[in-house]
Amino acid sequence: MNKDIVIKLENVWKIYKMGEVEVPALRGLNLEVKRGEFLALMGSSGSGKSTAMNMIGCLDIPTKGRVFLEEHDISKLPESDLAQIRGQKIGFIFQQFNLIATLSALENVALPMIFQNIAKEERVKRAKELLDMVDLGERLDHKPNELSGGQQQRVAIARSLVNNPEVILADEPTGNLDSTSGHKVIDFLKSLHKDEKKTIVMVTHDSDVAKCAQRIEHLYDGQIVKGKKHF
Repeated sequence: MNKDIVIKLENVWKIYKMGEVEVPALRGLNLEVKRGEFLALMGSSGSGKSTAMNMIGCLDIPTKGRVFLEEHDISKLPESDLAQIRGQKIGFIFQQFNLIATLSALENVALPMIFQNIAKEERVKRAKELLDMVDLGERLDHKPNELSGGQQQRVAIARSLVNNPEVILADEPTGNLDSTSGHKVIDFLKSLHKDEKKTIVMVTHDSDVAKCAQRIEHLYDGQIVKGKKHF
């Protein structure tokens, strides 16, 4: 595989069984993401974009087909191996933020480092640096319910970066934000791409948000389609 390709989905199918009925979410999806690229995946509800994100992020394995991360086929790995890969290689930013309500901003950001056996002193130092980077250095001890939606999403961005991942996956990162907070989040993503040279894959249904990416691919019925004629 080309060393410039960091992620490759090769004829990926994902079929869910609902009783006696089989429901295909992905239908032979082929996708390549280059190292250092900013890709937006667009699609309406039911298009398969969340399932595609789960494949790219090692959160699930395909029913058929293969998924490569940095030349390694991860499509048949056990969950324990997938969890290690996720922790080391991939940072996640979710629409729902997924912060732990009982933990402070600092503790939420530092949490993924615990699973990589990083010493506490280093965890605190790194978390503080990242919260400073997203302009939340004065909110270290605040819990999620003491932060606005935009601030919570910036905590989530800081958390996604703690293990210095190769790839950042952003699933509708502005979906629960007002326009001002949404623009700030997009600016941070663009900065991560330009200044930190991160590979970013973003799922969105918002064409204005997608425009900040280098490349836009459209999903329809679990496949990449050209143009917008299916929408």
